[in-house]
Amino acid sequence: MASSVKNASAKNSADIVLPDGYEPSEDEEFMNELQLAFFKRALKKWKQEIIDESKETLAHLQDGPIQEADLNDRASSETDWGLELRTRDRQRKLTSKIDAALRRIEEGEYGYCQVTGEPISLDRLKARPIATMTVEAQEAHERNEKISRDQ
Repeated sequence: MASSVKNASAKNSADIVLPDGYEPSEDEEFMNELQLAFFKRALKKWKQEIIDESKETLAHLQDGPIQEADLNDRASSETDWGLELRTRDRQRKLTSKIDAALRRIEEGEYGYCQVTGEPISLDRLKARPIATMTVEAQEAHERNEKISRDQ
């Protein structure tokens, strides 16, 4: 990994205008300016969607306390609120991972496995743009976690 080359590409990715319908391809140089710009745009869009959903939830929760007279209805509403709050907490954590991925783009480290240093496949990054490990490294990590839990 030539970090100076990657860093130059990462800094220029903000200035790149993506062609309509652009999709990263294995035929290109890995993490070139277009690919970096593609993933940066996807991450920012994902983050904005989460923020918008959070604002909707906040507005809904600010509508007032649960007022159902029937105890079963009230319990159901409280359960729904609890689920919604847990979902928002998971999304808050996801936002942190998106921010970390955006930092990796700026630092020229995006797309490379944090364990092996190998490129993460484009298909994996398209499916999970916050991925920090190759599929193989992730599977090994999960196996080790399972062994640790079982002991």
